[in-house]
Amino acid sequence: MEIYLCFVKNGEKMVTIKSFSVGNGDMFYICHENKTFTIIDCNIIEEQEEEIIKEMKEVKKDNDFNRFISTHPDKDHIKGIELLNEKIGITNFYCVDNKIKTEDSADFKKYYELRDNSELKLKKNMKNSWLNQTHEGREGSNIFILWPDLDNNYYKEEIGKLEKNEKDSANKISPIIKYSKENEIIVLWFGDMENDFLEKIIDEVELPKSDIIFTPHHGRDTGKIPKYILDKINPKLIIIGEAKPEYLNYYKGFNTITQNTAKNIVLKSGIGKVDIYTTNEIENDFLKNEKDEEILSTGEQYRGTLDLIK
Repeated sequence: MEIYLCFVKNGEKMVTIKSFSVGNGDMFYICHENKTFTIIDCNIIEEQEEEIIKEMKEVKKDNDFNRFISTHPDKDHIKGIELLNEKIGITNFYCVDNKIKTEDSADFKKYYELRDNSELKLKKNMKNSWLNQTHEGREGSNIFILWPDLDNNYYKEEIGKLEKNEKDSANKISPIIKYSKENEIIVLWFGDMENDFLEKIIDEVELPKSDIIFTPHHGRDTGKIPKYILDKINPKLIIIGEAKPEYLNYYKGFNTITQNTAKNIVLKSGIGKVDIYTTNEIENDFLKNEKDEEILSTGEQYRGTLDLIK
């Protein structure tokens, strides 16, 4: 049975989270119940342009408006942003406040333009209509910003370096983003935050127990979340991003899906569980088989259901 990506079940729209397989880079979207969708970063390489843009147009058609959250200004997180803006229009652009100007490519120029024209700057505990607040009768999208704390000295130091165009600091200004809905999934994104910086600020971040983590820095060792922090978060699933195998940390002792193997990953949230779809088969012993064969219209196939109630 084939179903559409952002689908309705029993008359209710389900939350869908997709992680695209885009090589050494990140691109996600969340299809929300309030008829909006969120894009987090993009890395649209030439051979995937047609396929990704076609899908994003389909998602837009089913939703009233979009938001784009840029975790940090690195080219593997903003590649294709000019094309995305041209083809679907980025109507709400969120980013960390910065003044970096390191490259002159078309995508960086579009990033600078969107950044400089936007008042939607990411910061800890920010409240915003439709992001996480009800507005004009429309519920929020359940996205919460846990970091950055603009008054934190370590953070201010990295912003200062970035303003001097020290690109190595771009990773360290990455926000921590939470998607959370009562009785459904709690998901965390860390951008490309590196583990040495995370350890510096951990006492200033309220990391909740969470169901799913998208690993920092594509799952590389440089972004490895220390075990004492993971024990606090207690994730039921860790999704490891794409990088050369020799650079990855495989988070032994935890349930994992590696995007190098799985390719596209889609999460469909329900009450107390998440259905997981991937492009390629995955080996796992932690998912329940609760459905007959089911294939999304974009080709990802049902691989099992993650039980969130334990």
